[in-house]
Amino acid sequence: MIRKNLTKKDIINDLTLKTGFPFIYSKKLLSDLIETIIQNIKSNSLILKNIGSFKIIYKKERIGRNPKNKQKFIISARKSVSFVPSKKLSNQLNEFL
Repeated sequence: MIRKNLTKKDIINDLTLKTGFPFIYSKKLLSDLIETIIQNIKSNSLILKNIGSFKIIYKKERIGRNPKNKQKFIISARKSVSFVPSKKLSNQLNEFL
């Protein structure tokens, strides 16, 4: 399952193959997991031990520029999600490379 772009369907298929669960059960399991993560991030932060932490960052309104025609426009204020991997995860990735 090593791909550049990973879809939910790819994860569901891999989960089905590894666990032997039916496809629909794996799909429900993944959907519930994603929903739980989203609900916890909405409460401002989520820390997953040995994986990393998610938190909401607030971006201010700013002026952007179209690189093709140099036309300026306003990028509205918005929320974004930041992920910081744990030291254990970083170390495992560095050992893998």
